[in-house]
Formats: sequence, C-alpha cells, structure tokens
Amino acid sequence: MAPRHPALARLAPGEGRLTLGLELPLDNDWGPSRQATDRTAGRPHGVPDLADHARLARLADRLGFAGLWVRDVPLFDPVRFGDAGTVFETFTHLGHLAAVTEQAVLGTAAVVLPLREPLLVAKAAATVDALSGGRMLLGLASGDRPVEYPLFGRDFEARGAAFREGLHTLRAAWRPGPLELPGVGLGLDFQLEVLPKPAEAAGIPIAVAGGAQQTPEWIAEHADASLNYPRDLGALRLRTRQWRELAGEKPYVTPMVLTLQEDPDAPARPIRLGLSTGRNALIEHLETMALFGVSHVSFNLRPNDRPVEELLQELAEYVLPRFPASGA
Repeated sequence: MAPRHPALARLAPGEGRLTLGLELPLDNDWGPSRQATDRTAGRPHGVPDLADHARLARLADRLGFAGLWVRDVPLFDPVRFGDAGTVFETFTHLGHLAAVTEQAVLGTAAVVLPLREPLLVAKAAATVDALSGGRMLLGLASGDRPVEYPLFGRDFEARGAAFREGLHTLRAAWRPGPLELPGVGLGLDFQLEVLPKPAEAAGIPIAVAGGAQQTPEWIAEHADASLNYPRDLGALRLRTRQWRELAGEKPYVTPMVLTLQEDPDAPARPIRLGLSTGRNALIEHLETMALFGVSHVSFNLRPNDRPVEELLQELAEYVLPRFPASGA
C-alpha cells in the first residue's frame, strides 16, 4: 500500500488511533444564553460572531487539534435551514487559516462540487495546499439544497453525474504536465496546465461526504476518505464495518455536535447530531469510536453556553492527550 498523504497521516495516523479536530466557526451562537441575547438584539439565528475567529483558530492549532474544518454554504437560507455555516467564502477563509496556523489540517466539510466549476476548485484547493505547506484536505459533497441549484444554473437531478465528472477533473488538474480531460480535444497546439500544483505529487486527498449520489463501491474506489454524518454507536459500528470491507485502511471521518458539561462526570446523553456529556464519558465514547475504526472526529461547539476558549482549554488538557495527532 502506498504511503498515506502527509495531511491524511496527521489526521488519521492509523493503527486504530483517532484524532480530534474542530468544525468552524468557533462560536457558541447556538447556546441558550446567546440565542436569548440575539433574539433581544434582533440578530438572526445561525449567523455566528466572527470577530475572534483568527485568534481562536491560532489557539486551537497551538493546543494540538489535528484539523480545522469549514463548511460550504453558498447562500444563507434562514427559513429552511437557518444556519449560515462559517459565513466566509470557503477557499478565501482557508487561505487566511493557512497563514495563521502551522500544524492543523485544513479541511472542507464539504464543498458542494456540482455548484462549482471543477477547474477553479482544483486551482483554489491547490493554492490553499501550497500556502499551507500541504495541509489541505478537500471534502466534497453533492449538495442537499434544491433551492440553490437554479440560481447557479445547475440541474439538481443531475448532480450525481456532475459530481463524478467533477472529481475526475480535479484529479486530472493536479497531475503533472498539460491538462488531459476525457472527451475534451484541445489539440496539440494547446499545452494548458492548472497551477499551482499540490505540494505532494499524489495530489490533494479527497473525502466524500455522505453518499454524494454515488454507490458505496464508487466512493471506496475514488475517494481517499469517507466523511460521514454522526450516528449512534450501533449504526456507526455497522457503517464503519462496511467502509472497511470496501475501502480497507482508508480513513473514516465524522463530525460531532458537542455540548461539554462543566461536571467532568456528567453522563453522556444523545443530542441532535452529537452528545451532551462530561469529559470522562466523552473519552469513553471516543475510545469506542476508535475501536469501531473511526479515524477522526471534529467537534462542533456551537450549542455550548460556556466560552469557547474555556472549552478548548479543557479539551486540550484532558481529552486531546488521549487522542494526539500524528507528530504532536
């Protein structure tokens, strides 16, 4: 088996190890106190406060979190979805994070590929990869918001085919030498390349989010990692087993909404897309996830009432040492 890409190796060291990351924005705008304050002030729900985002990203990187993840939300839809994600344009934000961090893998969770021009995605991702010293991980999705597609002149029903074609275009754009695309005859007079090239000759690792309108077999063959939504432990065990049977040692990555209780011994209880728990039960839960074959978990801290910096410090002191990143 070929050596694992350095960004993947930091995020997913293998040998049954699990690492921890953070889903941006680092804000607690879903917490009860903050929601009450926002309602009083007339601020919309789901739009985070980004005034401190760079300092908190630096702190997370310095504390040893293996990855920082940003979402791709092209249009804020307060009626149907109510969440603006990380607000900033995805690749612009990643370029800034590349400058203010040193170690964390910079991931997308996930870029909606059928809404974008694949060659421009290839160039943007390779730019972030070059600026960050090879720390880019490109999570890709097919998109689940039909309302966006007509605005971009794209066919929602055809997004599965567009996703497959787009992924192949990305791989072709990152290969050394002139661009070669099946079915596109440029002629010998054209020697077009997408620059810059990724830091590694193997390109940029791609994680496919969810099913992306593809078969599990196709994802296992064409992706470098699976980026999957949270599940209860029973369902997670079945899902990771299926992934291992199809994809071997390729990493399995999952996000988790986390409400970290002040009482370290507070028992874990399920909440939407994650857990409300004290740190001790959290460690036990993560150890079980590692046994099932989960390679990386990214925490979404937005439902907490406690200050984000306080949460980061507690996780770094008590939880991260049990799940260190490669090279940490």
